[in-house]
Amino acid sequence: MSLLADFKLDEALRSLDSVQLAKVSGRLVRVSGMVLESLGCQRLTGQRCHVEQADGSLLEAQVVGFNRDITYLMPFKKPVGLMAGSRVFPVRDEARLQIDESWLGRVVNGLGEPLDELGKLGGRDPLPTELPTVNPLKRRPVEEPLDVGVRAINAMLTVGKGQRVGLFAGSGVGKSVLLGMITRQTKADVVVVGLIGERGREVQEFLLHSLGPEGLRKAVVVVAPANESPLMRLKAAELCHSIAAYFRDLGKDVLLLVDSLTRYAMAQREIALALGEPPATKGYPPSVFGLLPELVESAGNGESGQGSLSALYTVLAEGDDQQDPVVDCARAILDGHIVLSRKLADVGHYPAIDIAASVSRCMSQVTAPEHQAAARQLKEFYGTYEKIRELIPLGGYTPGMDAKTDRAVQLAPSIERFLRQEVGDGAELGTCIAILRSLIK
Repeated sequence: MSLLADFKLDEALRSLDSVQLAKVSGRLVRVSGMVLESLGCQRLTGQRCHVEQADGSLLEAQVVGFNRDITYLMPFKKPVGLMAGSRVFPVRDEARLQIDESWLGRVVNGLGEPLDELGKLGGRDPLPTELPTVNPLKRRPVEEPLDVGVRAINAMLTVGKGQRVGLFAGSGVGKSVLLGMITRQTKADVVVVGLIGERGREVQEFLLHSLGPEGLRKAVVVVAPANESPLMRLKAAELCHSIAAYFRDLGKDVLLLVDSLTRYAMAQREIALALGEPPATKGYPPSVFGLLPELVESAGNGESGQGSLSALYTVLAEGDDQQDPVVDCARAILDGHIVLSRKLADVGHYPAIDIAASVSRCMSQVTAPEHQAAARQLKEFYGTYEKIRELIPLGGYTPGMDAKTDRAVQLAPSIERFLRQEVGDGAELGTCIAILRSLIK
């Protein structure tokens, strides 16, 4: 009996070794805009912390930098009351998100917390906290076409499964409407949507009109509107990439939509400037142009035997400037770009896709040579007609002078009808190719 008691006593004493006798904390010494400065215990960059607020609640923040003994923190949510000397507790063992198919049909924020009031999220598999990476030598190439249900894209700018494409547009030219058309009509097993830094009212509209109840059942929506902190916007963009990669690795065909890549860059700009990083190009610090490739490269196909991950990023061309630094960087790192023209939108041509300024770098890998030849010929006719369009009403065009120009003028109305598409109309890939071939015969 005494041996059993001694054993239990020893076991109880050993268990005390894991008991934290003192709770280590730092203290808040300065608040400057979005950045909180603290002194005290050591913390790692990227580590989560809890900052004590005036009402006794804990504000979740993350370490974003340091300067000698000062640690810089940035909160995920708006503080409700901070004061000098507030305690800062480092989070030792961060709880990792768990994910599985039960996430489909849910709407979450950048921390994976549900926003749809449908109960707590759980799962059987841990979701990595870092952006997913794939060995470039093991990444499966883009070999199959992806039917996005938009005639101008399917026929002229065919996208492949695993391709990363940018949707470049200024404000008010139909970017969100086109994104909704692609969301509803693309043939994919899972759709992951990241609404990053956009207007809050667009979230509900996107769920109701773009996705709809049927589309939402196979989708996961990650939301971080413009009124969220820049850190939350960054986390939301990274979270939707991690979710998309998870379903890709399960063997699913995944479509990732991020609206927008520009707001992600702006969030990083806010953080970097607040930490004192010097601005470089048009106010963007160098770190922005290092994060963008890292984010984009986490999308795309996985290794052989896994599914596909096709990504579509909207890129805001401020003032319709196609040489904007974020636009230029995105054009270089993506596998194609679709440019929306304000000139076309102003005359009611929707979707306002400028096929002359757009390109799909993977089209030659996923289409037949006959299809590619037909697309090139239609683009040539389109370009020829655009050159003389304004001269026709002025009498500057004389039929019979050039056979190629005559053919372009003759086909112009048919080409315009072909490139236009109503919001609710579908356009199957095979049908688009057949119409294209018959159009230029």
